[in-house]
Amino acid sequence: MPEPLSSAAVGAALARPFDRRTLLTAALAGTALVAAGCTGGSGDDADAVTPAQVDQLAAQVQAQEALVAAYDQAFTAAPELAAVATPLAQQARAQLERLRAAAPGSPASSTASAPPVAPLDAAGARAYLRGQVAAAADSHATACPGFTGARAALLGSIAAGLRGQDRLLA
Repeated sequence: MPEPLSSAAVGAALARPFDRRTLLTAALAGTALVAAGCTGGSGDDADAVTPAQVDQLAAQVQAQEALVAAYDQAFTAAPELAAVATPLAQQARAQLERLRAAAPGSPASSTASAPPVAPLDAAGARAYLRGQVAAAADSHATACPGFTGARAALLGSIAAGLRGQDRLLA
């Protein structure tokens, strides 16, 4: 068994700042780990959902679909934003697939779109996208306490990942 890290070693590791790439990689790895736990299919009834929770999960799928559409809108308005934020959009799409897998009866895809907005210009695209990321994070974080087990972990993980995206887009 490996030796535990000393408090000095942990302190030194935490003192180093994370760069954006490291933060994004960690967020993607965390999402992948949670998703792997969510799709285990153990057949455990402890993580069964009530009819009200099915509706809540459907709302979270819609919130994430709107976020994915918002990325598309922002990238169309500001191609230079797409050049730096494409990994974030890919993460949002992966999170959407995880949510769909966790939501009973969720369709494989939908034609949801982001809320209608005035035509975006390059200057406003980043602010618009940050607002949409924050709204989706708030939605998932608010829904999280209504669940237990893997679905709660998934919603919490997605909300945390989106908070990281918001900071990266700042």
